[in-house]
Amino acid sequence: MDMKQITIKVFGGEQKCASCVNLPSSKETAEWLEAAISRKYPDQLFTIEYIDIFSSVEGENQKFAHQIVEEDLFYPVVVINDEIVAEGNPRLKDIYAIMELNGYKDAG
Repeated sequence: MDMKQITIKVFGGEQKCASCVNLPSSKETAEWLEAAISRKYPDQLFTIEYIDIFSSVEGENQKFAHQIVEEDLFYPVVVINDEIVAEGNPRLKDIYAIMELNGYKDAG
């Protein structure tokens, strides 16, 4: 199966949501995901995008930013292939499963 390069979008804000006080910030979560995924799938290209939902967000990202605010979702919200896959504290296992469905191979 051919690998489809994916973009992982991490939506969040500088200010943590009230129930996320003890969790890392959305930006820290994006950096953590990038490091963890790079270790698991070395030399396999993917993109991590951090989107601040409280700044000027445009296009497709605006739809998700609006949904997060309107539905009071716990952020960070992780979006892959235009689908919300994690809310609050993302689970690597879930994200790895989606990556492998898209043709990524575990280096371990």
